[in-house]
Amino acid sequence: MLRLQQYERLIKVLVAHHSLSGPIHDLEQIRTARIDGAARKTLGSLVGELIGSYVVADEIRPPEDAMIESPETPDGFAIHMAVHLPVADFARVECELKELVDLRNNLVHHFIDQHNIGSVDGCRGAQDALVTAYSRIDQHLAQLQDWAEDMQKVRQAVAEAMQSQAVIDCFINGISSDGTVNWFAAGIVSALREAFEALVRDGWAPLAEAEKWITERHPEQLPTKYGCQSWRQVVHKAPDLELRYFVIDGERSAFYRPQTPPPKLR
Repeated sequence: MLRLQQYERLIKVLVAHHSLSGPIHDLEQIRTARIDGAARKTLGSLVGELIGSYVVADEIRPPEDAMIESPETPDGFAIHMAVHLPVADFARVECELKELVDLRNNLVHHFIDQHNIGSVDGCRGAQDALVTAYSRIDQHLAQLQDWAEDMQKVRQAVAEAMQSQAVIDCFINGISSDGTVNWFAAGIVSALREAFEALVRDGWAPLAEAEKWITERHPEQLPTKYGCQSWRQVVHKAPDLELRYFVIDGERSAFYRPQTPPPKLR
């Protein structure tokens, strides 16, 4: 049973971490939700999700590919890891994993009914059955550990790549290699949204105060990074921010507010 518990803990890791997609700034929450969801699933459900999503036949195109090509939001991000097997090997592994689920259920729910442990011969038969089951579970665990090791290597490589300035500019700041800015994914727009939540009064936030607020907390977020000469130009270019001027104490001042969330791409 300890080996089964090890297997179930490890398969939950694979199911939770082999795929991640969503708006860039929500990825951590999405990842946590996937971990929580996997933790509540039975072994049968976990195997069902693993097959065809993480373990796939070479001729099968993972459904996440379509999502990567057409993200639901302009600031979307998606990554999907998979083990590709020849069709024959995939069919064999699928069958073996289903047999493992049956073995687990049999050990948990029916083992006592199948063996007369009140007799010496029954105990010997039960012991032999447990040894055989242990060997099969151990083989499956070794296979799962190999898959987990491969996935960890990929995750480490991705993590290292994500630290590069080009990737940070693209995915954190929304700046592509040619200098084009995806304003929906721009880090400076995200900072302006944070500042708005902290400074909003009567539905608007003073832009001058937002500039000071962001400078203290996100000093790397500067208009010049995004090809702008001023914060007003940033707000003007961001499709999901609205700029308006109000006269306060006889002086004309700039205020801003977020508009509705960016539309989904279709």
